[in-house]
Amino acid sequence: MDPATGRPAGTPQAIVLLLASCLAVLGAVLLAPVLPRIQEAFAGTPGVATLTPVVLTVPALVIGLTATIAGRIVDRLGRKRLLVGALVVYAFVGTAPLWLPSLPLIVASRVLVGITEAAIMTCCTTLLADYFHGSRREKYFGLQTVYTTVSATIFFAVGGLLGSTGWRTPFWLYAVSLPLAFAAARLIWQPPQRVHEKLPPLPWRDFLVPVAVTLAGGLVFYVLIVELSYVLDGIGVTSTATIGLVSAIGSLATAVAAFLFARVARLGPAVTVPAAFTLSGLGILGLALAPSVPVAVLGAVVAGLGNGLMLPALLTWALGNLSFAQRGRGTGVWTSAMFIGQFVCPLAILALAGATGGLSTALFVVAIATLVLAAAIRYRQAGVRVEAAVDQPV
Repeated sequence: MDPATGRPAGTPQAIVLLLASCLAVLGAVLLAPVLPRIQEAFAGTPGVATLTPVVLTVPALVIGLTATIAGRIVDRLGRKRLLVGALVVYAFVGTAPLWLPSLPLIVASRVLVGITEAAIMTCCTTLLADYFHGSRREKYFGLQTVYTTVSATIFFAVGGLLGSTGWRTPFWLYAVSLPLAFAAARLIWQPPQRVHEKLPPLPWRDFLVPVAVTLAGGLVFYVLIVELSYVLDGIGVTSTATIGLVSAIGSLATAVAAFLFARVARLGPAVTVPAAFTLSGLGILGLALAPSVPVAVLGAVVAGLGNGLMLPALLTWALGNLSFAQRGRGTGVWTSAMFIGQFVCPLAILALAGATGGLSTALFVVAIATLVLAAAIRYRQAGVRVEAAVDQPV
């Protein structure tokens, strides 16, 4: 309930939080179609082959390193002020590469983008969990992925189109956070909370496994986003508009699966999490073996379906049993795990490609590992169910 009016949270609050959640996706996917162009623009920079993908992924690393801190601030000091301030700062640091002259400075600006994204994502997810409960919470967790993936579809396409006029042009879109800051200041309120001298500890015994799986999930989730442009480039596709279109198709599949999550959420994480990893693994396998654009598109669609189930399934699993006073920190830890996995993704693929002889082989290894992980999660969850049944009193 809004302390000022006594009204419950509703659609206006949800829309603001869902739209603000899209900003982390903007940072993650907008530049994917222009990565080869950025690498060409700074071809003389030492280590350009490593620094270029870092432009895309360093915000994920920073989110991973700082989201836990943001979660503690959220639990201790409140949600609204941090959200509004982060949205304002995001616009300024996000557009900075429009005039920065070197690749290292651009990477530095992306570090600042990551700090603001950590605050925005932690606040938005925590507020959705605060405002809504039960089936409505599951609905909005699913819609959070729907919004972010639909926006990713748009950002992929727009990034490709804007990139055709110059690799710097897509950075203008970061200014979209300013109207969102105004909307948050008007529509979002700080939920009433009890003052704790000491915050209650997180239930690590039950929380650690979903966090560890989320770390792997971040890596798997990001394979499609980061590597698809390189897969298409290897097949012979050089047009950034075409790369953006194919990326948008895969992202649209993610949105479809996320939209359907509310219907399958009743099956529980024991089913939804392994299913997500299985679909993602099969899709990555398709990308690894793709000899042509149609096969690559099929792989992107299957991987996108898995990605669409993955985020809400992992989030529901991790946060399902946390109290109000634990939720900000729990969300921060979960967000850290997800984005550290995303940051590690291109570096792990690069290392695997060097060790195995190419990108296709590296993707094949990741696909097999993902399928094995899906089977392991299913086996463990089935064992947990059996133990719970045995422990029930007769």
